[in-house]
Amino acid sequence: MVGRFPPRTKREHIVSSEKTVRDLDTRGSGGQAGAEAAAGRADAGDVGYSKDLKSRHINMIAIGGAIGTGLFLGAGGRLVSAGPALAVAYAVCGLFAFLVVRALGELVLHRPSSGSFVSYAREFLGEKGAYTAGWMYFVNWSTTGIADITAVALYVHYWGMFTSVPQWLLALIALAVVLSINLISVRIFGEMEFWFAIIKIAALVVFLCIGVFLLVTQHPVGGRTPGFDVITSHGGIFPQGLLPVVVVLQGVIFAYSAVELIGVTAGETAEPHKIVPRAVNSIMWRVMVFYVGSVVLLALLVPYTGFSDSQSPFVTVLSKIGVPAAGGVMNLVVLTAAMSSLNSGLYSTGRILRSMAMAGSAPRFTGRMNRHQVPYGGILLTASVCVLGVGLNYVVPGEAFEIVLNIASLGVLTAWGMIMICHLVFVRRAKQGRVQRPAYRLPGSPVVEIVTLAFLAGVLVLMWFDKPVGRNTILIVPVIALALVAGWFRVRGRVGSPAGGDGRG
Repeated sequence: MVGRFPPRTKREHIVSSEKTVRDLDTRGSGGQAGAEAAAGRADAGDVGYSKDLKSRHINMIAIGGAIGTGLFLGAGGRLVSAGPALAVAYAVCGLFAFLVVRALGELVLHRPSSGSFVSYAREFLGEKGAYTAGWMYFVNWSTTGIADITAVALYVHYWGMFTSVPQWLLALIALAVVLSINLISVRIFGEMEFWFAIIKIAALVVFLCIGVFLLVTQHPVGGRTPGFDVITSHGGIFPQGLLPVVVVLQGVIFAYSAVELIGVTAGETAEPHKIVPRAVNSIMWRVMVFYVGSVVLLALLVPYTGFSDSQSPFVTVLSKIGVPAAGGVMNLVVLTAAMSSLNSGLYSTGRILRSMAMAGSAPRFTGRMNRHQVPYGGILLTASVCVLGVGLNYVVPGEAFEIVLNIASLGVLTAWGMIMICHLVFVRRAKQGRVQRPAYRLPGSPVVEIVTLAFLAGVLVLMWFDKPVGRNTILIVPVIALALVAGWFRVRGRVGSPAGGDGRG
């Protein structure tokens, strides 16, 4: 529809659409009914996007988004901490990740929005809920971006020719490359994520095939015969006891942090009602195969003490089978995974911040779009935080990844919690006849939402027992809470009022 207008008329059309939604918000700001009407009909932050993401893009983003740095790099340190029982932790967290994304899928079919769960928080919880959800999601992805550029630097250091290059410089180069790609157009983003996902999935399939081959043929790995003896001779499934497995859940949650990205991408596809259910349903079994299957194989091939938090566990295994190039190839793949995660983070925060900016709860410049219909303001804000991560890599290169991983986990827990709370309110309103639930639904409501929320709260409590990084992260929570409260008092006067301008750069 928008594409039929000549340039000037198109611009006026966008301004008019956004003004209509903001006027609804303004009229409804004094009462819940008005806010519901405004949010239920449209989100000003959705206006102006190109809808260029295709079915293949969404499907691969949904799959690839759940396969990233948390598995390719984080699994090494987690295996050292929890042992083979890490597979159990991945299975449990994978189940709850699926329930969250299934709830989000139902909300997407209710009303597709590039603002995703932030837009739904605005509709069902009000502007304070949207403000909290949006900025915590920004905390999540901006710190995840730091983790990703840290991972890129660590991966590149695997090759001897780059060992002398400072970690912070490699991190800066990675950020510059991905930022440039993200600012071009959503179609380029979709294509890049499509091929990134293809590479990651193909690599995991190849690794699974190699692992099974090594088990069947009993080919030595690092001088040891693979099999259950590798586990039983090193303390069994729970070599460190149950507590480390429980504590490690907060790190595993981070590994699944991008599954909610499907809610953001739905706002830039022409047929979300056809694409989203298929993409969501595919996540569960693929997560179980790739995550749980990979960890089980890793534990059967190499003793858990043989892994390291500074090297991908897949690289560790392949380097031990006597094929030097194998480790290098896998290292290149996991490097791609980190770049993909960074790419997704810049994409999602750009859209989320634009939705917030149009409602007045984010800086106005984050609502601006360039001529390629990319919300460059929000993307640049996230990238600027990642630049701080470059400094972190300079100051504490050995601890940078773990520090930001735990902070990012707070954002993940908040985002998932908000999705389930929004779904609870949505179902309650459906029972009251105020909204209509789509045919594609989260089963077991409201019990599933309550159990999931209890699980997420439990993970937050467990972070206290992860010394020292996890405990330090919990100590940051009051600081974040105070910053959110102070920020709300700063923006509340303009929330619901016209954001100013047309959102165009």
